[in-house]
Amino acid sequence: MIICVNNNKGGVLKTTTVTNIAGVYASQGKKVLIVDADNQSNVALSFGLNPDNFRTSIYDVLCGGLPPEDAIISLQDNIDLLPSNRDLISFEFDIIGDIKSYPEPFLLMKKALQHLKDDYDYILIDTPPSLGLMNGNVFTFADKVLIPFVPELYAMRSLIEVIDTINDFKEEYNPELEVLGVLGTLVNMQTNLHTGVMQETKRYAEEKGVYVFDTIVPRTIEFANSVSYHKKPATLVTRKSLVGKNKLNYEKANVFYDVCKELTLLLEGNVVK
Repeated sequence: MIICVNNNKGGVLKTTTVTNIAGVYASQGKKVLIVDADNQSNVALSFGLNPDNFRTSIYDVLCGGLPPEDAIISLQDNIDLLPSNRDLISFEFDIIGDIKSYPEPFLLMKKALQHLKDDYDYILIDTPPSLGLMNGNVFTFADKVLIPFVPELYAMRSLIEVIDTINDFKEEYNPELEVLGVLGTLVNMQTNLHTGVMQETKRYAEEKGVYVFDTIVPRTIEFANSVSYHKKPATLVTRKSLVGKNKLNYEKANVFYDVCKELTLLLEGNVVK
């Protein structure tokens, strides 16, 4: 199963969502590959790695024909990473500027990575905050799209753009592509703004036949603390390793276990959209 996490807005917890879902599935014995398609390389940073030290990356795979196995690194048991680095910044310019060498620019990822589906239970893709060529490649390759959504002012406009773009790629390049659901992130339901926007989102999603997760990811510092102090996502930090007030926030930081329960039900067809 190939799941991409996408929104054309930054700061909506795309990387946090990818890495913590990976942590849950890895802890359940599932083999996971994270594909970092964002030139910010935040997945590597989430595991305490410096992306500038990578000799090869997804750029070499997509643009240079490097076998992905030669760029993939192991992050820990059951989690591998096809990393990005600063080379990816020029990806769109290099492809569009040499269209003769890349006559099918939206099929680069699918052609290069398709065979990896047999090696992993889940392939999770972290995406850049845009709707350009890279995300076009991701939509052509993926089975499902999970959309993190922060219920702020103007957020609905961005959500509509994402869903419309996904439908365009579904029609032209990937008829199997589906929106898995919208996941509320950085949510504070004690504010009128967040409550109102989430209600509006559910109404819009219902009209479009798009599922909105019952589980919401609250605004908390614990995701950043896990990366800063433990060099790993929150779902891979054990309660025993926490001290003081951090123990009190353990359940809040591990909300992604509930997200994954709902995600699994969705994938199994046991949730009515």
